[in-house]
Amino acid sequence: MAIETQPEQARGSGGGAPAGGARPRPWWMRPAIHTAVLGAVVGYLAGSFLGSYLTGTGAGLYPNVVLSDSKDWPIVLGYAFAIVGWLAGLGVFNDVFRQMIGRPLNGASTQEAETQGGLAKYFRYELDHKVVGVQYLVGMIIYFCTAGLFAMAIRTELLSPVNHVFSSQVYIELVGEHGTMMMMLMSSVIVGPFGNYLVPLMIGSKRVAFPRIEALSFWLTPCAFLILLSSLLVGGFPFGWTGYAPLSIQSTIGADSYAMAFGLMGVSMILAGFNIIATVICYRAPGMRWSRLPIFVWSMIATSFLFVLAAPVLVGGMYMLLMDRTAQTAFFEDSLGGSSYLYENLFWFFGHPEVYILALPGFGIVMEILPVMCRKPLFAYKVACAGMIGVTLLSFFVWQHHLFDSGINPDMRPLFMLTTELISIPTGFIYLVALGTLWKAKIRFTVPMLFCLGMLFNFLIGGISGVFLSDVPADVTEHGSFFVMAHFHYTIMGGLIFAFMGGVYYWLPKMTGIKLNNRLGLWHFWLMFVAFNFTFLPLFAVGMAGQPRRVFEYAVNLQPLNDWVSISSFFLGGSILIFVINFVWSTVIVRDREVGNPWKSRGLEWQIASPPPPGNFEHVPVVLSAPYDYGVKDAQPVADLNPPAGVITAAITGSAPVGAEA
Repeated sequence: MAIETQPEQARGSGGGAPAGGARPRPWWMRPAIHTAVLGAVVGYLAGSFLGSYLTGTGAGLYPNVVLSDSKDWPIVLGYAFAIVGWLAGLGVFNDVFRQMIGRPLNGASTQEAETQGGLAKYFRYELDHKVVGVQYLVGMIIYFCTAGLFAMAIRTELLSPVNHVFSSQVYIELVGEHGTMMMMLMSSVIVGPFGNYLVPLMIGSKRVAFPRIEALSFWLTPCAFLILLSSLLVGGFPFGWTGYAPLSIQSTIGADSYAMAFGLMGVSMILAGFNIIATVICYRAPGMRWSRLPIFVWSMIATSFLFVLAAPVLVGGMYMLLMDRTAQTAFFEDSLGGSSYLYENLFWFFGHPEVYILALPGFGIVMEILPVMCRKPLFAYKVACAGMIGVTLLSFFVWQHHLFDSGINPDMRPLFMLTTELISIPTGFIYLVALGTLWKAKIRFTVPMLFCLGMLFNFLIGGISGVFLSDVPADVTEHGSFFVMAHFHYTIMGGLIFAFMGGVYYWLPKMTGIKLNNRLGLWHFWLMFVAFNFTFLPLFAVGMAGQPRRVFEYAVNLQPLNDWVSISSFFLGGSILIFVINFVWSTVIVRDREVGNPWKSRGLEWQIASPPPPGNFEHVPVVLSAPYDYGVKDAQPVADLNPPAGVITAAITGSAPVGAEA
């Protein structure tokens, strides 16, 4: 595999000071987020004008129609040009054009660039994986809170079955925005911030394999976020987050925003996954055998393979949907020879691996934190690795259980019911590894540990309820009800978001050198844990009583339960507000520095300063032992951070060093 090289000179972000001692450009001329917004606006106007011209929709001024007369061309081309303008404004293409014309690259070396720019570097296209990780972290918190506000609006509407705050049209728009934003943007909620930031540190590398691809994967996400929000300005989309055809084909132009944003996020996932896979395979430090990889890195590898194999199907499905809406193709139109079942299969071939894209990183965080807080080795490390590999493989054989109630060939139902049941076996392996690590442990009930325990509790309820939905008779009864929604939130929000919060409290001292306030963290956990269960546990009963999803009117006798759920959800939102206050208070206002290794972890990432120095490691470390030898007599240090220069480590690795620098 060819890996992008990064010479010591001329390898910066493209946004720093010019080489050769020339006077730096003023801030408003440097590529950053403000120039990206300007480029996006200019690009949208140009694309929209071109679309109107080519389709003859410009008020009758253009009689020669080149493309179809679809009203969607102006907005689709506007979004396409806006994406290009956004990336151009960030300076993504600067180095490409400079190399094409034979000119040297701008900027200093990566290590020099890491010490320059201050806060401004987080608003630019930067090549340092640590900057990208922090950008992802802040971005994901913003996306999550925005989607949470839509959820608050949904539960406000459901306070009464007869007195409405929103119209039925606005309500379904809110449902679609909430679901799509959570499932689309939250797919990278752990891989983005923690995968990009920590994987190179955990494997002893000074960088990722492809810094430009890594930076690009992030800067596509705010673009997708803004495109998705813009759909509210043109009527939204009334088909939820799944976008089923033919409704999505016949819908308003808000469906174009949905397809463009979802497809763009799919591209981001592909790039992020490819980069992490290449980094782990090619950039491991000497001695970092596969059997010594931290379990979090294993979860990142598994998730990255899901990104690379499943997301292209999503991107293709969104492209075909746009073609049906603009060029009058007939991929998904039954009346024209297409098949709406084709869309469902394409979507869920991505959509069910997506569930494990969200679940596996959560388990990776939990199993990384448990040994540290239990002060004992990770129980059955190899079983956990095998479980992640098994989930990754089987996740591609279960997608049609989402189609049990669709009328598709019933002869396929037993096969997909079987595979859905089988995937619970490797998932159970992972869960039992976590329980085995807790067994007879001297647990430190820190805030990160509490979130890990909360994740295990919530995921158990989600897993038990999932057994019902994997069986055809029960699924036919419960399909489309709030029972499904409760199950899904227990496995995803109860699993992924609780693990994400645990990861933030655990690794933020490493990423920023700042530890979040412990008292606010305890308030955050307990309010979030109680409010979450008070919100979603009653929804199982509501669903069994027959209340359908995505409908804002329901039986009057279900109002007490719905009121309980809505009020609980407001407390759940309040717990997230406590987290945001804690995050801003600790990192921006108080900035209480936490140096060193506050958790006494053996992880390689904790053996260097916090935050990590430029280049991560002064020398490429030599890994000596596994990272979980807590309480093991005469255990070796996890690594030698200052190996003698020129020493060949073949005795440790059995081969030449992988990814090591001279």
